[in-house]
Amino acid sequence: MENVVRITRTFQVAAAAALLLAATACGSSGSGGSSATGLNPPDLKAQSKLGTSEGQVNLIAWAGYVEDGSNDPKVDWVTPFEKQTGCKVNSKVAASSDEMVKLMKTGQYDAVSASGDASLRLIASGDAAPVNTKLVPNYADIFSGLKNGSWNSVKGQMYGIPHGRGANLLMYNTAKVSPAPTSWSAVFDDASKYKGHVTAYDSPIYIADAALYLKATKPELKIKDPYALDQKQFDAAVALLKKQNADIGEYWSDYLKEISAFKSGDSVVGTTWQVIANLTADEGVKVKAFVPKEGSTGWSDTWMLYSKAKHPNCAYQWMNWIVSPTVNAQVAEYFGEAPANSKACDHTSDKTFCETYHAADESYWKNIAFWNTPIEQCLDGRTDVKCVPYAKWVQAWTEIKG
Repeated sequence: MENVVRITRTFQVAAAAALLLAATACGSSGSGGSSATGLNPPDLKAQSKLGTSEGQVNLIAWAGYVEDGSNDPKVDWVTPFEKQTGCKVNSKVAASSDEMVKLMKTGQYDAVSASGDASLRLIASGDAAPVNTKLVPNYADIFSGLKNGSWNSVKGQMYGIPHGRGANLLMYNTAKVSPAPTSWSAVFDDASKYKGHVTAYDSPIYIADAALYLKATKPELKIKDPYALDQKQFDAAVALLKKQNADIGEYWSDYLKEISAFKSGDSVVGTTWQVIANLTADEGVKVKAFVPKEGSTGWSDTWMLYSKAKHPNCAYQWMNWIVSPTVNAQVAEYFGEAPANSKACDHTSDKTFCETYHAADESYWKNIAFWNTPIEQCLDGRTDVKCVPYAKWVQAWTEIKG
């Protein structure tokens, strides 16, 4: 689809991250299929049956997730939902996970399209309700790798409906970077070869990318989960990023900035998303993007229900609608991500879309460590140490960038 959304996904999380410090959490993390078994959120019950529609639903979403035709008349999955359900959609675009958490706490919203660095906070604080997936018929067709993740479930109980996923890839200019890289070493240990032309994602969560690389290259650190770092492991990741900083031309958090930098030659190698790689190639730049041998980090977004939602029935209907095959295909193409519904691939306008985004390739996603919220109680199950919470990741990121 030509009208690809240009969004900014920043995750500058401040004091709100401290909400999780009191939560007793351990368990496992990483890519799909595990759950944070040690997290003990408030004892909330999932809704048992759908009631009468309340006539409206108030949503918080990433740009491009709740399109009503006002940005592009051809891009509208809100109007048909309103006609079918009688639920008027009121939506607010949030620019960061921190903003999403704060907005959910106002009590004015019914549901949010939370990424993994927000979802665990919402669960631990009792702001996200467990969901009854039986009330969401389309949940049955969600890819298995998105169910019961450490970022969207606790002890087998889902706290939302998966929406889509994406990987953080290594992109390089094939005309200027030689030999072709196979490892994240291109932006870490070997970054000086491209000094001033290396780019990196501008967010504290990028510390996990360094940790993922160290997990593979420094086994003595015993990193099991890039989001569960004790002080020694964290210090090693921060040191690597401070060293990298000398070779960085610019950090990016915006589609257009990265595309422009690769087009001008200011950037020749760095982290990216598939949609950005596609758009950069469309601009005539010779680039390749891939998952390096160490694996990658990535995101998985989940529609989460507010625990005191005023319009829960319309919210449930929205969650079912947004992951229905046709609509999920539309959102995935417009936003630039792999759809969550396994049947969505039959409905994309670009018949190669799901192949490009590895939508149905679960072996591909097994190498992706989806964003999660670092907390004091180690997500990798260790109880003999404390892990560094996200509030300190934020402080460290400021220091890394100088």
